[in-house]
Amino acid sequence: MFVARRLLSAIPVLAVVSVITFLLMWLIPGDISAELGGTEATPEILERIREQFGLNKPILERAAQWYGALFQGDLGHSYLLNRSVADAVFERLPVTLSLAALGLVLASVFGVLLGILAAVRHNSWVDQSSMVGALIGLSIPDFWFGLVLIIVFGVLLGWLPTGGYVPITEDFLGWVRSMTLPALTLAFTQMGVIARMTRSSMLDVLDQDFIRTARAKGMSAYTVVFKHALRNALVPIVTVMGLTAGVLLSGAVVIESVFSLPGVGRLIVGSIQRRDFPIIQGGLLVTACVFVFVNLVVDILYGWLDPRVRNER
Repeated sequence: MFVARRLLSAIPVLAVVSVITFLLMWLIPGDISAELGGTEATPEILERIREQFGLNKPILERAAQWYGALFQGDLGHSYLLNRSVADAVFERLPVTLSLAALGLVLASVFGVLLGILAAVRHNSWVDQSSMVGALIGLSIPDFWFGLVLIIVFGVLLGWLPTGGYVPITEDFLGWVRSMTLPALTLAFTQMGVIARMTRSSMLDVLDQDFIRTARAKGMSAYTVVFKHALRNALVPIVTVMGLTAGVLLSGAVVIESVFSLPGVGRLIVGSIQRRDFPIIQGGLLVTACVFVFVNLVVDILYGWLDPRVRNER
């Protein structure tokens, strides 16, 4: 029942996203006819193109056609790529998902460890240095940090490629090399967010009576911190991780452009520039579905970490 309620609550979210996406496409000035017709196209040619693709139809009629196809699992057909939107989006989706997933893993692992270290060494130079580092990470723009990594590790040292993508199914080491710099760039800012939340949550738990009891029983510092304190501090940390996943998905748009990765974000940006509205609508809707799925996973983790959540009405 707990998972079913979360699934049902996702339906209105996706419905609102689809409506907003369609309305935004209708409100954007211009259309694809100028791109398809070329610079020398006459008004008559542009009008024929609009009629061919149904761009001159009323908004309600266009919406009915789009939703009718959507309910049948059809995301539409790209004007410029001459292929279905589903094929174009799902072909690039693994790149974006792998980038966001690797960025989330790096941000979570290093952010949690940094936050735990700062909490355990509260008010020490370690704590202050960690939080200053986290603040610096929050202040640095992703694209600037990515360019710095490219210059240092790609150009000057030559350790890692400056762009491009190698599928994980073809060459695992090549995939790791191609994704290391983009994932580090994407994770750096969110690492600071997770570190600050982990520190705050851990400080609250470490001040509880059951932690003092565990220490009085002679338990090792490792057991007290990781087995007792961290487990009870995880709920707000997992919340931040869920939000971080959404931020990483949206941030992948910029990072894919910086590192020339053939992901969904770069596809959407190119489609916006060329007014290929079906690609934009399909890409945003698929991305929203991924974000809803991530939030569902986070809700399930809530129920596992805190059984009281499963009994909510």
